[in-house]
Amino acid sequence: MLKQIKYKSLIKQLKNKIFSYALFMVNNRMDAEDITQEVFIKLWNNFENINLKKAKSWLLSSTHNLSIDYIRKRKNIMSDTMKINENKTSKDPNIMVDPEISYKRNLLKERINNSIKKLPDNLKSVFVLYEIEGFKYKEISKALDVPINSVKVYLLRARKKLQEDLREFRYEN
Repeated sequence: MLKQIKYKSLIKQLKNKIFSYALFMVNNRMDAEDITQEVFIKLWNNFENINLKKAKSWLLSSTHNLSIDYIRKRKNIMSDTMKINENKTSKDPNIMVDPEISYKRNLLKERINNSIKKLPDNLKSVFVLYEIEGFKYKEISKALDVPINSVKVYLLRARKKLQEDLREFRYEN
């Protein structure tokens, strides 16, 4: 009974982060749902062997590894386009949104998303976990089994690559 309560608590706390990370990695909603489900099944099956203080890192690491497995199986790494944040314009119908601004905003979001997807897997993983999911260096280090300094270097490299790629966009528009 206690196991179920702790298990449900972990799921409630982390399911959205696990799902969104898997979704970003595999770019496919159904695959991300499958990965999330597999991760939580693995958690249930290994629950007695997992230190609850390290469960977040364990789940993240499992999600990362399963996502990589799905990508390898599928072979088409960049098949679908995913939007990071859907249009944040006002939902109030009385407020008019300038179509040109809306178009440029959507174009920029698409360009950012595509630039992130073009990053090498190690840089992309660290960037997404830190900048989008809000994980700390130490959590990423444990989850991906890399030193903290490597996490920092990967994040720096990812940011530089994105800046270079998006600098061109700035001059185009």
